[in-house]
Amino acid sequence: MLIEKIKVAEQGQVEAQFSLGVCYGKGIGMTADQAESAKWFRKAAEQGHAEAQFFLGSYYYNGEGVAEDKPEAAKWFRKAAEQGHTAAQYFLGRQYFNGEGVVADTTEAIKWYRKIAEQGDAEIQCTLGLCYKVGEGVVADKAEAAQWFRRAAEQGHIEAQFQLAQCYYDGTGVIIDKAEAIRWARKAAEQGHPEAQFNLGVSYSQGDGVLQDKVEAAKWFRKAAEQGDAAAQYKLGWIYYKGEGVASDKAESAQWYRKAAEQGHAEAQWFLGSYYFTGVGVIKDNAEAAKWYRKAAEQGHVDAQRFLGSIYSLGAGVIADKTEAVLWFRKAAEQGDARAQYDLGNCYYKGEGVIEDFVAAYKWLFLAETSGDERAGGIRAKMAEEMTSEQISEAEAQVKTWQFEREPSSTPN
Repeated sequence: MLIEKIKVAEQGQVEAQFSLGVCYGKGIGMTADQAESAKWFRKAAEQGHAEAQFFLGSYYYNGEGVAEDKPEAAKWFRKAAEQGHTAAQYFLGRQYFNGEGVVADTTEAIKWYRKIAEQGDAEIQCTLGLCYKVGEGVVADKAEAAQWFRRAAEQGHIEAQFQLAQCYYDGTGVIIDKAEAIRWARKAAEQGHPEAQFNLGVSYSQGDGVLQDKVEAAKWFRKAAEQGDAAAQYKLGWIYYKGEGVASDKAESAQWYRKAAEQGHAEAQWFLGSYYFTGVGVIKDNAEAAKWYRKAAEQGHVDAQRFLGSIYSLGAGVIADKTEAVLWFRKAAEQGDARAQYDLGNCYYKGEGVIEDFVAAYKWLFLAETSGDERAGGIRAKMAEEMTSEQISEAEAQVKTWQFEREPSSTPN
């Protein structure tokens, strides 16, 4: 049988050549031999056999049976793709997308992806929707994006269902329709899409597009949280703290905050730090509190920055360090936090962690007062009695400069 097949293949019968390529490649009826497999795939490919062209392209792409050669892979993928071979169209598109063996060309990649999408491939339909959504390789077209998401979603594609839900929720390429958004989000959520589960939880929590139902919200937050979604873990920490849709349980709350915090969720890190500082849901531990405050502060969390400044000032869980305290007060103050501005002004007034500087103190206390910290006014008024008019003018000029630099930029019409 094998001898006969080889004889027929050697006579140029294309299907026999392709069949031998498969047999040598998979070791069917013979010892596997990738080089021999590639030889027979080439013979069939050169006669226009699309599947053989695809396999030969794959061999060159992966370096199986031949030396790895991405341009040669692209050549054979193209020959198969031009005959409508879906997998070849995909791999050729991917090579153009990534610039592998060809000059990167997202427009060319999209051309091949569209051919696959039009044949009903849900994965590529979703990919095409994403390209139209952000304008990658095509002119951005939200309505076109929504159409491709719908075609994939109707085939049960989980990511497309999620994306279509977002389109209906935000009015991206379609008219806003919260009920339709919920319908598609639920389909994706029921298939295990964590972001869809989280969004469904938010909708039930807020009564947005559905009747408000805290218990149902908690159910969906938990599903997403158990898949490792940090935002859902944080939210679950919050609802266990507040007792929304679940019995209030501070220890359970702390566990979910920890899971989110360990993934770098700044707000969860802040709350976990606060739990350790106050002994809520965990054993009080100022050093552990400081650790989590720092993690949040380093991500720009303004409350954590201010509180980290306070614990360095007090030496709570860390060695007291007024200079370090000023550093963190300043970070929060520069973000506009009134209490941090007050603390920083006070440091300049007393010369704690910085050289005493009434101008800087006046500036920060003035900003704190205008931001709503009522404590600042009294100290500022007392300082003014000890300052020259030139110092006050300089401080007020610094205030105006600081405020001007943070005003939203506007473009004249």
